[in-house]
Amino acid sequence: MFGQRALRNPESALLELDAAFVQDPYAVYAKLSAKGSAHRVRMPPGVPLIGGLPVWVITGYDAVRAAFADPRLSTDLDRIDGLLAQKEPDSSKRGGFSKDIASHMLHTDQPDHTRLRKLVGKAFTGRAVQALRPQIQTVVDELVEALNDHDEVDFLDAFAFPLPIRVICLLLGVPVEEQGDFKDWSSALVSGHSPEQANAAAEAVAGYLAGLIERKRHATSDDDLLTALVAAHDVDDRLTTAELISTAYLMFIAGFETTLNALGNGTLHLMSHRDQWDALRDHRSLLPGAVEELLRLESPLKHATFRCAKENLRVGNAHILAGDFVLLAIASANHDPLRFSDPQALDVRRSAAGHLAFGHGIHHCLGAPLARIEVQMAFHSLLDAFPDMTLAVDPVDLRWRNSTIIRGLESLPVRLNR
Repeated sequence: MFGQRALRNPESALLELDAAFVQDPYAVYAKLSAKGSAHRVRMPPGVPLIGGLPVWVITGYDAVRAAFADPRLSTDLDRIDGLLAQKEPDSSKRGGFSKDIASHMLHTDQPDHTRLRKLVGKAFTGRAVQALRPQIQTVVDELVEALNDHDEVDFLDAFAFPLPIRVICLLLGVPVEEQGDFKDWSSALVSGHSPEQANAAAEAVAGYLAGLIERKRHATSDDDLLTALVAAHDVDDRLTTAELISTAYLMFIAGFETTLNALGNGTLHLMSHRDQWDALRDHRSLLPGAVEELLRLESPLKHATFRCAKENLRVGNAHILAGDFVLLAIASANHDPLRFSDPQALDVRRSAAGHLAFGHGIHHCLGAPLARIEVQMAFHSLLDAFPDMTLAVDPVDLRWRNSTIIRGLESLPVRLNR
């Protein structure tokens, strides 16, 4: 075991990240990756959860992929909360979210992670997702039809946002007449003007889900994911009540965030590279591979879920100490020139297999098959309905959300017809 005093880098040596990093993390990570695999940085002030705190950032494809599988890096929320309290004793970094929201698989280590993952996994098998295609297509068709009434829209608000909200409501068995509340809550979570608004929305979702779970417990004919999870809780108590509510919450928040940003980011790049859009318009067989390329190029998550070191470990030439915070830079991994040639370029004919947009190993996103299908179906219908769609603003005027993990735009104005 190495001594902490000898290994600790001086705080003055920290790379101070600023607002420019939020808008373009790739430039920073390209410079860091040339120097090694792990880098001690201070995150920009105002970034949720860890703004202003020193963290280790893991960069480069091989190092990030290996870190996903490293059991010495913990995502356990209680452990992270305790460390945050030590480093920021006067600050509530969790943001006020209760354990009824936070006790899901992304915030647990083994063996609870595996137990929770297995219970949810059946809903996201290839067969289960394919069975949803008719319902997803109905939602896509209705949203495309609504776009026909406009010449110019914010693509995020008009299409990319409502699509995954409605699909995840189908998956959870939320009645149609109650789905409007989910749209309002999601909007507050995505673009709330204050942490208080986001916290209030999160608590409202949790409260609603608790009530919906009670209704599912007494339903006799419902066939949806939430009903199955209630049965898993009621039959042999494999899920605690807090785990049941928080797992449903995770399905909701992850279900719309990933698809929302995949659609928004992908549309931005396709509109900025008309030859690639035209290639998809003329050759629809390219769509599945193109979606993987878009996920690689501008992943919906720029970092994986926040982690901390459970023990001292070495990454490249860096010594990370027990208790240090760690971020896995998905954005860096997917732009690693040693893994993907000319990584800044969009090429819908590229094989982007192996990208880490959905994580890796036991931390691979369970909802990835659903997100892929939603994005493929959405672009197929958009190419049919609006082959001449263009950006309504200069790309340099677009802004990225100030988030630790999410890589998503604040808005995306488009003209539906030239």
